[in-house]
Amino acid sequence: MAAAVLGSIVVFVDSTVVNVALPAISEDLGGGLAGQQWLSSAYLLTLGALLLIGGSLGDLHGRRRMFVVGLLGFGVASLLCAAAPTIETLIAARALQGLAGALLVPNTLGLIVAKFPPHERGAAIGSWTAWSGISMVAGPLVGGVIVDSISWRWIFAINVVPVVAALLIVRKVDAENDVPVPGHIDVPGAILGTLGLAGTVFALIEQQTRGWTDPLILLTLIGGLACLVAFVVVERTREHPMLDLTLFRERNFAVGNASTLAIYGGLGAVPFFLVLFLQQVAGYSAVQAGLATVPVTIEMFLLSRRFGALADRIGPRLFMGGGPIVAGIGIALLARLDSHGDYLADGLPGILVFGFGLSMTVAPLTATVLGGVDERHAGMASAINNATARIGSLLAVAAIGAVVSASFASALDSRIQGQDVPASIVRTAKDRALAADAPADRPALQSALDASSVHAFRVAMLITAALVAIGGALSAAGIRNPQRETHCADCPGGAVVGASRELEPAAVA
Repeated sequence: MAAAVLGSIVVFVDSTVVNVALPAISEDLGGGLAGQQWLSSAYLLTLGALLLIGGSLGDLHGRRRMFVVGLLGFGVASLLCAAAPTIETLIAARALQGLAGALLVPNTLGLIVAKFPPHERGAAIGSWTAWSGISMVAGPLVGGVIVDSISWRWIFAINVVPVVAALLIVRKVDAENDVPVPGHIDVPGAILGTLGLAGTVFALIEQQTRGWTDPLILLTLIGGLACLVAFVVVERTREHPMLDLTLFRERNFAVGNASTLAIYGGLGAVPFFLVLFLQQVAGYSAVQAGLATVPVTIEMFLLSRRFGALADRIGPRLFMGGGPIVAGIGIALLARLDSHGDYLADGLPGILVFGFGLSMTVAPLTATVLGGVDERHAGMASAINNATARIGSLLAVAAIGAVVSASFASALDSRIQGQDVPASIVRTAKDRALAADAPADRPALQSALDASSVHAFRVAMLITAALVAIGGALSAAGIRNPQRETHCADCPGGAVVGASRELEPAAVA
């Protein structure tokens, strides 16, 4: 468990910690909103696209071995991020981090599934979820302290510490129940899946600056979607597919992954846009923006294992259906934030409700998705679910980012009507949604920029809230609580319905 948690921490922290550093990175290396999105999306792209390969490698060659390779790769890529001289090289190093993370994440859960028996798996995954979730939410706080006190480069360099600790611990993990299965890597599937995701996400992000009619945008979008369709077709015919479609015959696995796509799409978009808004519009420091999410950390630490254990006892459907709806309500409450950033009145209530719903959801969701899959395919099943989660986050950040840019531009146009604003200033502002500053001698323009940013942020939160709630509705409609064995001999009164305890054999004797 310690090794799995440490391995997860470095991957999940880097999916959130970079959010608080984006303004500092942009100021240092440039790039604008598109560059900020690519710093997040390059990581999520390679992580999501290659998770299936990482899970397959774990099943084929041993999860512990692939876990170690992933740790080493992540440490090296983190040092490359810390030393990056340009925004382009940093984005490339982030992509390498995602590649290494694709070996880590599925094999952390694969190790847990192999080590814990089914009746303990829900609580074990709950513990893993709690610590991993804490790392995701605490990442912005730690990152904020580092950015404000030292440099954004250290948020990457510090990854070496948990990587080394995990390498030392995993040496003591035996290979029991980690027997490789025969087969080989599905190269055509890997190529089609990666190209499909890369093309689709590239189009969603770059259309903000190029427009939908640009030939490159149309080519990459259509090509990406075609590759994704071809990926599904190819996987149906492969002897050893990277994505074993027969796993989706298990109802809870199929519904759970559909819910994961929607839920994690929303959960990935919230920290990205919330932290950017708090720093660039509401005027928070990096530390203050990180502190804003600390209540979620506390709730997940206290509640995730408990909800995982409760789901084992009474079934996951209630938690998987209700939790995302509660989280969606919390996200909708965050839409009350404005440029003045009154956190206690407008931010904290939404954060608390969001954290409670998140704590209800994550452990039961993960345990349910993995619960109906043969242990031989634990690595692939874990990879599919994690890939679905990362792809959901990836697509949500890209798609909602496009909506944010469009909403910001539309709101700005309506608010500056009648003002004599040079077209060059307007174009520059529209390229920096949620981060635009007006010249000092144009207070009316600055007011319009702030109001437009608030409008775009609220649109993002409401879309995200709806997305998460849809995931809950899917779970409520489709998840089935697993049948459980009932040991009648252990029930007071035996088969006599409603019998008193005096009818027990021991009491009679």
